[in-house]
Amino acid sequence: MAHAAIESSAVTSLAAPLPATASLPDVAPTILVFDSGVGGLTVFREVAKARPDARLVYAADDAAFPYGALPDDVMLERVGHVVDRLIADVAPDLVIIACNTISTLALPSLRARHQLPFIGTVPAIKPACIASRTKRVSVLATPGTVRRDYTAGLVREFAQGCDVALVPSDRLAGLAEAAMAGDPVDDADIAAEIAPCFVSADGRRTDTVVLACTHYPLLVDRFERLAPWPVTWMDPAPAIARRVTQLIGPAAALPDTAPVRLISTLRPFEPERVTAIVGRTVADPEVLASARPFTSSS
Repeated sequence: MAHAAIESSAVTSLAAPLPATASLPDVAPTILVFDSGVGGLTVFREVAKARPDARLVYAADDAAFPYGALPDDVMLERVGHVVDRLIADVAPDLVIIACNTISTLALPSLRARHQLPFIGTVPAIKPACIASRTKRVSVLATPGTVRRDYTAGLVREFAQGCDVALVPSDRLAGLAEAAMAGDPVDDADIAAEIAPCFVSADGRRTDTVVLACTHYPLLVDRFERLAPWPVTWMDPAPAIARRVTQLIGPAAALPDTAPVRLISTLRPFEPERVTAIVGRTVADPEVLASARPFTSSS
């Protein structure tokens, strides 16, 4: 089956209310997209398509990647520190947290700290369960997202009679990072990570898999090839891009010509790889000097 987009219901529950001054028809809005690594580029790509008028900034806290491996208190402190520094530097009109793990834990504290609209990314359980014909759905996610009470709450509220399997993957985000960097990634390693998503019992087989980590769409072509049978792979990125327009108004007629800013906390991005994904010219990569080095006690 196709790599499916999802409806906006997957993101609205973690999206900030529309401020009275959010519409900026005469000014090119600045949009900051944040993740721990390159996975958020799958969201960034859709935002770039939807908002050619926007000044775009992509930021990754690669010094602390992967966030899903961190204790909750460490991740909360780290995310707060880095996002504070980025907002001070970028002065965005809107922030997209392009990471399920961060969104299901840190969004309330970020909104309390900043008077800006935030859009989060949450597992697309509701639209997946609505779309499933066999009523057997899997949610492929990082361990951090799987263990969140928020995720369990989505299953309780929206399963609608579906059997929902939460499938934690320790390795897929790292494999996506490696593939993005041009390193070899073995098919067998990917196949082993996605295998638990495929459940066949009581005459019903999984027909829908939620990609509950923004890194995973980077590998979706290989997922489709390695899957034991066809399923619909649900990607939240198009719904997030639609939510941007809901929050800051429609795109201006003329595109913004400023190159995309790329900011990391450890290693500079490779501009050619980013351009290949998002289709926009990029400025010289930057390293966020004001972000302190990360340690497990940060």
